Amino acid sequence: MATLDLAQWLELIAGVAIIALILYDVFSAVVVPRQVSPAWRLSGYLVRTGWRRWRGTALLFRDEDKREDFLARFAPAALLALLLNWLVALLLGYGLIFYALRDHMQPHVKTYIEAMYFAGTSLLTIGYGDIVATTIVGRFAAIAAGATGLALFALIVSFIFSIFGSFQRREVFVVTMGSRMGAPPSGVTLLETAAKYRLESDLSQSFREAETWAATVLESHLAYPILGFFRSSHDDESWIGTLGALLDASTMIITLTDSPLMGRAKLFHTIGVHLTRDLSRYFRVDSTEGAGIERREFDEACAQLARAGVSVRCDDAAWQKFSELRSQYAGPLNAMAHFWLIPPTRWIGDRSSIGRRAMHAAAAK
Repeated sequence: MATLDLAQWLELIAGVAIIALILYDVFSAVVVPRQVSPAWRLSGYLVRTGWRRWRGTALLFRDEDKREDFLARFAPAALLALLLNWLVALLLGYGLIFYALRDHMQPHVKTYIEAMYFAGTSLLTIGYGDIVATTIVGRFAAIAAGATGLALFALIVSFIFSIFGSFQRREVFVVTMGSRMGAPPSGVTLLETAAKYRLESDLSQSFREAETWAATVLESHLAYPILGFFRSSHDDESWIGTLGALLDASTMIITLTDSPLMGRAKLFHTIGVHLTRDLSRYFRVDSTEGAGIERREFDEACAQLARAGVSVRCDDAAWQKFSELRSQYAGPLNAMAHFWLIPPTRWIGDRSSIGRRAMHAAAAK
């Protein structure tokens, strides 16, 4: 059996190291059902770097519809880029291994390009037979490459189904709540709609379903962070906006009313705050302190609810209590809204564009 010189040993070690890092990344991204540190992971680096540049380019668009369409393409493109990069990195790694074992092939591999060619036919299980391994070590490496390729594509298929299944479950709830919250979603609108149509029992059920939805989003988006970059296919809607509207509605019920829904609102508020804090911490978005709205906006919301027939307290004590409770999630939620450039809502994100759209609509009339 041919022995390896120092250069071949270094090539072999480098190839094994690349493959080990990629397999660890695939295992962490696809198999492990919980958040994994992005350190030493190609996927985390690619998505973060790609999003910063994609987001920066999107901000150059003046037309909001074109900007939204451009942003919506990032997640599918990033998903395909991840799969392609995993495959190419494995090809490079096995290419180094087969180049180190070039004397174990027949005919002898003379260049790294030929080694990559043999790695590709082994990884994709094509096996033309123009190059074959002639030693135990070479054959073992070829079998390992074939097994890696089969496992990678099997995991990729399950990964894609998991991603789109989780995305659809998230968006079904977002669209369902859109009829109650409006578009963009608003917690004030949710309470106003419930009062207008006497849907107090329906609102209780909505909060119960929202608890399950929030728990599902928390688990799925920590296990598969790429989900956070998938945008709603409907105008002026987003999962962050829906979450914020539900949190605002629950906060108003807790602090401004004596509603029998207070217990249900508190339960959702707890898991909603948990969701915003965990995701903002994982994606490392910078958040600010405070309630995120002004007293004037609070008074306007109180007046709107009072006109709808909701019995609310709007004094200084209520404002203080509301501000303290909203401060628990307003900062992280706004930070995520700016990070993902979601369509702005009444109290979340860049709300200046809402005013501009309202003026344009009034002018058109």
